[in-house]
Amino acid sequence: MDGKIKYEFSAKTWQHQGPNGWYFVSLPIAMAKEIRENLKWQEEGWGRLKAVAKIGNSKWETAIWFDTKLNTYLLPLKAEIRKKEKIQKGDDITTTIWV
Repeated sequence: MDGKIKYEFSAKTWQHQGPNGWYFVSLPIAMAKEIRENLKWQEEGWGRLKAVAKIGNSKWETAIWFDTKLNTYLLPLKAEIRKKEKIQKGDDITTTIWV
């Protein structure tokens, strides 16, 4: 992960309200604050920041999104990753991201 900063955290998964709502994991606020202070200049529209994520044996290219209401970045969890890693809503998962 050349030139990328590695962050590791544990957090509970949650689902956005609404039918077929996306699943997310929220970064710890202190971590999000540090990332935003250092990397905000790299953000694209809507607070999108390219990232690589790893949960269990699954690693994928993705993006984290800054949510102003929650004051942190959100990592969306694709259905294929949730299936592979058997992730359910409310699970406490350890996640590694590189931004």
